[in-house]
Amino acid sequence: MIDKDIMVEDKAEASQIYNKGYFGSPQPGGGLKLNLIEAIYLTEVGKLEVRKGNRTMELDKLFRLGNKLVDNFEIKYLVYRDMRQRGYVVKKGNRPLDFRVLPRGGIPGKNPSKFWILAISERGEFDIKKVVDIVDKVRQVKKVLLLAVVDEESDITYYRTKMVKPHGRVKSDEEEQQAEALFLKDRVMVLNPYEADALHDVEFFGKVVGPGLQLSLLETAYLLERGLIEVRSAESGRLMSLKKFREEARKAQPDFDLRLQVYKDLKRRGILVKTGFKYGSHFRAYTGNPETNHAKYLVHSIPHKYVSMWAEISRAVRLAHGVKKDILLGRARGDDEVEYLRLRRVRP
Repeated sequence: MIDKDIMVEDKAEASQIYNKGYFGSPQPGGGLKLNLIEAIYLTEVGKLEVRKGNRTMELDKLFRLGNKLVDNFEIKYLVYRDMRQRGYVVKKGNRPLDFRVLPRGGIPGKNPSKFWILAISERGEFDIKKVVDIVDKVRQVKKVLLLAVVDEESDITYYRTKMVKPHGRVKSDEEEQQAEALFLKDRVMVLNPYEADALHDVEFFGKVVGPGLQLSLLETAYLLERGLIEVRSAESGRLMSLKKFREEARKAQPDFDLRLQVYKDLKRRGILVKTGFKYGSHFRAYTGNPETNHAKYLVHSIPHKYVSMWAEISRAVRLAHGVKKDILLGRARGDDEVEYLRLRRVRP
């Protein structure tokens, strides 16, 4: 054993270990160099005995050594162990990634890696900037990124991550003013049935309630910008400017501006946007006619420097997965720019 590496000096033993799983790195002269995680795994499965001088190092001492020398050791080891037991060849990755995973039956030096993996504790932070930076790095080399999140019972959930550009076919060029609406503090109503029908027909805005049409605060702000409605205050009866309406909307919904930025971006992309409250997200998003298509995405609006706990992300992905939709984190950036991170639970 040398620092974090373990040397197998016997040529026959080195060849046997390498050829049955491609563990370690073959050395000039026929030896084999194993990193500490590889050596601990091989010791656990009974294929290696590690000696320091004349003394055998038992598994508990190797674990203590790993804990001392390898950052985030237990999390990395559990992910390495899981992928090995799934039949993959696993190699150490380059920072900030932890592992490169070859396809089953792959040979180092001949086959490109199938996944790049980052091992994470469920107690770790989800920092959107760090995640997006890693996703961009992996995208540039055309690899698949898996985030392997280990819970406190050592179960591992794998998330496939990708930056996406959603687009749809629900878009109208209609700009003629069609309706007068009444602002009721928490929502907006179009009470004239003819105006309500005409507005709903534009891009399925609002929800039909009796003879009228109920609009969300976000829909109302968007329609005001497009000149499709006029809004009157229910209290004063006066027409409201867009600026005044947004001021009042913030009182009812403190994160109104954040949600509106993502809402408007989705609309520019031809996507029909409705509330995602029932699914624990900000929006459900349709790429086609909602009468003939199910929502494709659940979208959650997040700020540029969003940081959360992994439990929150897990909940969002699980809910989306349960209703057969993709979860998108819509990250609001400057100049009305929004980028979308998709996370999917996968079984590697």
